[in-house]
Amino acid sequence: MIKKYTCQNGVRIVLEQIPTVRSVAIGVWIGTGSRNETPENNGISHFLEHMFFKGTKTRSAKEIAESFDSIGGQVNAFTSKEYTCYYAKVLDNHSQFALEVLADMFFNSTFETGELNKEKNVVYEEIKMYEDTPDDIVHDLLSKAIYNDHSLGYPILGTEETLNTFTSDTLNEYMHNTYTPGNVVISVAGNVPEAFISNVEKLFGSYEAGEEGIEYQSPSFHANQVSRKKETEQAHLCIGFEGLKIGHEDIYSLIVLNNVLGGSMSSRLFQDVREQRGLAYSVFSYHSAYKDSGVVTIYGGTGAKQLDVLFETVQETLAKLRQEGITEKELNNSKEQLKGSLMLSLESTNSRMSRNGKNELMLGRHRSLDEIVQQIDEVSKLSVDGLANKIFTDRYSIALISPDGNLPKGI
Repeated sequence: MIKKYTCQNGVRIVLEQIPTVRSVAIGVWIGTGSRNETPENNGISHFLEHMFFKGTKTRSAKEIAESFDSIGGQVNAFTSKEYTCYYAKVLDNHSQFALEVLADMFFNSTFETGELNKEKNVVYEEIKMYEDTPDDIVHDLLSKAIYNDHSLGYPILGTEETLNTFTSDTLNEYMHNTYTPGNVVISVAGNVPEAFISNVEKLFGSYEAGEEGIEYQSPSFHANQVSRKKETEQAHLCIGFEGLKIGHEDIYSLIVLNNVLGGSMSSRLFQDVREQRGLAYSVFSYHSAYKDSGVVTIYGGTGAKQLDVLFETVQETLAKLRQEGITEKELNNSKEQLKGSLMLSLESTNSRMSRNGKNELMLGRHRSLDEIVQQIDEVSKLSVDGLANKIFTDRYSIALISPDGNLPKGI
């Protein structure tokens, strides 16, 4: 059972007790990411995440790492377009220690100039590594094509130009304005007593920051075409369609639809593109849901000379899906796959912590396992077929990275 508590300053604590395990996962979730940035400070959310590990008033960067290595624990962080998370997973008898180190990183990071300059070089290298991975960066190009100048189209890593402007003052100012108590969720899952909530409140329940409330400007979906010429062995193609926002009433119908289209080895894209025609090693689809928008993305990588055939095959697969709909077998198999994935994820304290933290931060509510299973079971062929015709229209964006940069014919 999930217990929720709101501190006096607005920080929310979500606790799921799991007495049958010996581990505890603790996550500090903040509702800010690249979406909350400007062209001038793009990448600051991700860079701030890095700097939290570079030393506090009482611990050096090495001592932070040793704190978790010495107890056999794990500590890490990640940044997305709409949130940032710092988390640790440790044995249950080290839960208080892990909480205290995370709080130390959150409140007492020094952003010392020497460490800051070194970490800029680290992120520069991360950006270069990303640029050398066309099957990753093509997804960023698609976001830019779809959202244009809206911040949802910004790269999470930022650019070398923006990184060069960051100082300890800009980091502290950004934290003051976005790491506000009402924008923070502490998610805990594992073998800890309910009283652990009090321990969290003592550390996070009284701090103050900037004014509450982040104003979001809803994005528009644009049908654009973006291509980049790059010396690669393959052409990397992304096609993006307008999807659904997080928490939408039809979200489970869309998840089923995506599974049928390109979410598994038995999916239509995998079978049509890879198994039957041998056009690609990697082909798949996925749905990205944000506060007020969503995108369904199809990705495929193939030889430049086969790009036209790949695009044609994808269009044929989508046309058949629209015209004939999914089969009852596909519907049932997808539902069972979803329920199986859900059940298996519950065996991990880290997965439960992540699920609860994200649900509280983005939706403010938590559904029980029975409620989720019921919603999956209620998905009908009619609802899935209706979404397929609503989403997979002629209004889409394309992003391409290839040796010649030429978009496929027939667009």
